[in-house]
Amino acid sequence: MDEYLRHQRIWRSLWPFTTALLRLKFNITHEDLHVDGPVLLVPNHVSAWDPLLVSASLREKQVYFVASEHIFRLGPVSRVINYLVAPIPRRKASSGADTVKACLRHLRAGHSVCLFAEGEQSWAGRNIPIFSATGKLARSSGATLVTYRLEGAYLSLPRWGKNIRRGRVYGHPVGIYPPDVLKAMSPDEINAAINRDIAEDAWERQRLDPVAYRGKNRAEGLERALWLCPRCCRIGTLRSGRNRIFCSCGLDLEYTKTGFFQPPEPFADLAEWDDWQCRKLRSREFPYREQDGLLFSDENLSLSRLSSGHQEQLLAEGSLLQYEDRLECAGYRFPLVKIANMAMILTDRLLFSADETYYEIRSSHGANLRKYLEIWKEQH
Repeated sequence: MDEYLRHQRIWRSLWPFTTALLRLKFNITHEDLHVDGPVLLVPNHVSAWDPLLVSASLREKQVYFVASEHIFRLGPVSRVINYLVAPIPRRKASSGADTVKACLRHLRAGHSVCLFAEGEQSWAGRNIPIFSATGKLARSSGATLVTYRLEGAYLSLPRWGKNIRRGRVYGHPVGIYPPDVLKAMSPDEINAAINRDIAEDAWERQRLDPVAYRGKNRAEGLERALWLCPRCCRIGTLRSGRNRIFCSCGLDLEYTKTGFFQPPEPFADLAEWDDWQCRKLRSREFPYREQDGLLFSDENLSLSRLSSGHQEQLLAEGSLLQYEDRLECAGYRFPLVKIANMAMILTDRLLFSADETYYEIRSSHGANLRKYLEIWKEQH
């Protein structure tokens, strides 16, 4: 059987079951997509379940999802995933040229592709700008560009969270741009249209129309998104438990069913806290060892080298240290100026490329790796 026909049949067979599961777990409602021919679908990216959530609108349209390269390193599970849906691999913290070529091959063959062009899930419930190459890809693909927005999905399963909270999720196509319309637009104009169409602010939506998201242990995992205590300004002292986040200095806040903090001081929502901690990190307004430039560190992490064939080689295990000018992990030293790209997978894996080699740092105990990514970003 032709591989594409197999994927179409599998899609039609699985769609009713996956959609029923999504309605049960997320209370999702959706608008179906009705577009003939190949489609480049670009949704916002807010949770690990986004490919399934988006698929609820695709009863009539089997698509190939662009997926993080790490799902190809899961042994037998990867082989099953590849047989069922054959995702297009995307190496985070790399140029992405191979991914673009694979997308174009599918689209020009008449297949549809779904690309989460922001590159990673939202940490704080708001969008980040899409990859600059997205507009050029859409314009040259010969396919119809469809933008798609998930509303309410962030609070159902935030990136840092450990459990699904049942509230309200709505998924729907926003803009439909046929090939002739795209040809009349520049890549920058296409990027601007995509960013506008998929824009979503979880907190603004909640303030306008509050929805309760019910689930267990709502706050657990918040310290994977938040690294700086607003009361004592120390890094690494935040902890979460059940529905609360707290610090040894006495800070103690409830993360409510609507996603806001109670009491609402110093911050009413996670986005306000995130903006503040990023500003403090950039201005170095927190205690650190100025003499040797050590900003912060974490214990018990592993460093691996990743090959192009989805192979992983463990190099060392030990401490991760962030200095002003370099990153050190288990004795390996990486000057920040030599790190060409850096990104994160889920909450516990930091990927980067240096001297044409691809590395992964992994935490097994919930260390906050975001702060390392933010230091790299400020220098690039």
